[in-house]
Amino acid sequence: MSDKVFIDTNIWVYARVEGTDLEKHKKAISFLRNLSNRVIISTQVINKFYSALSKNMIAEAKIQSAIEQILPDVELNKLSLNTIRKSWEIKLKYQLSIYDSLIIASALEADCKILYTEDLQHNQLIEGKLRIINPFISE
Repeated sequence: MSDKVFIDTNIWVYARVEGTDLEKHKKAISFLRNLSNRVIISTQVINKFYSALSKNMIAEAKIQSAIEQILPDVELNKLSLNTIRKSWEIKLKYQLSIYDSLIIASALEADCKILYTEDLQHNQLIEGKLRIINPFISE
């Protein structure tokens, strides 16, 4: 069985919205299509995705449809009180925003090996278990 990976909101948004960065749009689509791992997202990712698409003036029905298209292919990790408490520890230890800390706590709680995001330091190892990877960086 392949390792579980967590995919942050920005990658889903780039895959859905063409507007501002065509290169990232294409890379995000290709990245998501070629991923063979078990994908985890949290309720926070769904909410941020909804908000980002709404800010891009995408119609309500299209936003909901986009979310419904994502859900069958992912495992949804619900934020719990334990997740929130873990995020506080991560926030203090790594000097991150509470929102980034919640994403990390969710990924750790789901036993993910990789967190794909462009919002954090590429290749950083969190808690000795979770590797941060920016899929838009060519290595």
